[in-house]
Amino acid sequence: MQIKNALISVSDKKGIAEFAKGLSSLGIEIMSTGGTAAVISQAGIKVQDVAEYTGYPEMLDGRVKTLHPRVEGGILAKRKDKSHQQQMADHGIKPIDLVCVNLYPFERTIADPDCTLEDAIENIDVGGPTLLRAAAKNHESVAAITDPADYDPVLSELSKGKRSLPKEMLRKLAVKAFAHTASYDAAIQSYLSKRLMGHEHPDTLSLSYEKAYDLRYGENSHQSAAFYTQATDECSISNAKIVTEGKKLSFNNILDADAALELVKEFPRPAAVIVKHLNPSGVGTAQTISDAYDLAHKADPMSAFGCIVALNREPDERLAQAIASTFVEAVIAPSFPPEALKIMSVKKNMRLLAVGETKPTSDAEFDTRKVVGGLLCQKRDLRRLTDDDMTIVTKRKPTEEEMSAMIFAWKVCRHTKSNSIIFAKPGYTVGIGAGQMSRVDSVKIAVMKAASHSVGAVMASDAFFPFRDGIDEAAKAGVTAVIHPGGSIRDEQVIEAANEHGMAMVFTGIRCFLH
Repeated sequence: MQIKNALISVSDKKGIAEFAKGLSSLGIEIMSTGGTAAVISQAGIKVQDVAEYTGYPEMLDGRVKTLHPRVEGGILAKRKDKSHQQQMADHGIKPIDLVCVNLYPFERTIADPDCTLEDAIENIDVGGPTLLRAAAKNHESVAAITDPADYDPVLSELSKGKRSLPKEMLRKLAVKAFAHTASYDAAIQSYLSKRLMGHEHPDTLSLSYEKAYDLRYGENSHQSAAFYTQATDECSISNAKIVTEGKKLSFNNILDADAALELVKEFPRPAAVIVKHLNPSGVGTAQTISDAYDLAHKADPMSAFGCIVALNREPDERLAQAIASTFVEAVIAPSFPPEALKIMSVKKNMRLLAVGETKPTSDAEFDTRKVVGGLLCQKRDLRRLTDDDMTIVTKRKPTEEEMSAMIFAWKVCRHTKSNSIIFAKPGYTVGIGAGQMSRVDSVKIAVMKAASHSVGAVMASDAFFPFRDGIDEAAKAGVTAVIHPGGSIRDEQVIEAANEHGMAMVFTGIRCFLH
């Protein structure tokens, strides 16, 4: 079916004059509303104002523009239905074959810290979603265009001589339009649930994500997978730029990369994090990023094979050489200078992800976890340890060096799967025990990983010690101080064990499980 008439009404005017010019050059008549009509007209393109066509002016401060039977009827009428065609003729309705609409910038409006409720409500589009839904519903005969990225492909197809679009394109545009309105409505519902109802967790949770790209495979090679993202200003894997070509990322790569980046954000000093299977195998901070990586790598060189590396500074040539000499799945950094990029690009299958400045994590989002038939949702755990949180409960107070190491270890503990135990010295880990069903087993694994380096180290635990056995095992390995939440019914026995071994112990009152 030929496209003869188009309706254009856009909030984002980028590229619209060029698109309208392309349509007009093909003999397609254009109808538009206020501001959009002015832009098209100023470009020297003939355009009919919707108000002129309907016989009704825009009213109520622009709240009503296109909600009229002559507009909606022209979009929704079935082209092959004789009854529909007769009703159109009876009421002077012409068919509208292409609808180009993008919506009021609601999400951009509410992102402004100074946005008022009135501002937000005035940026809820009513007519736009109606036009798009009507066009998408009647997609066999009407093109629904909402993304400026589609202007050129549409013009290219129309220019092939028949002024028509292939069925596959019409279907794709329709699905895209419905996805756009669904995402738009989800943002409104989420905002109003908080502002009008005070619901931190709304009665209905509407989530909308766009597919970024297909992944190589899921957790296992027989599972297909894709990566979906939401717009965010936060430094994240979702907006990372892959700066090297090679094999696609896998499901597990994305999870590990996210875990590594979130942990490296904890540190203002140059820091390096090495992650395997969602847990850090080593973390280091130092005066230089190369020295930080050396500390992280030597904590557990065997586990670093096939790892993900996250850096909060761009790598220098020495570091690039060190990473390229081992098997690393991916490296995350703010950026990659040309010299380092040249060295690291030799490893064709090592993906390099540039994430920009590793800013402190924001608290704007929730964590979600899918279970069969349901979804768990919680606020992100962004609790930071302060001096007021820490209570010394043993006879011996920790030294300044021990306290520094304990605070460092606690930060790593927050990003390690429960039950988690971290052995550390100031600025670097020496042993990590993660994901065990028994806390004392996590301690034993940390002892094994640390070997002789546990002597003089401190220990952090993500939850209280239910028995004194974890303290006894750490003391045998040479650990001198412990930080954990406390709160066990056997706290007195645990403190007594620390006193017997001459250890310092600090309670935080803050559990940091990570499941």
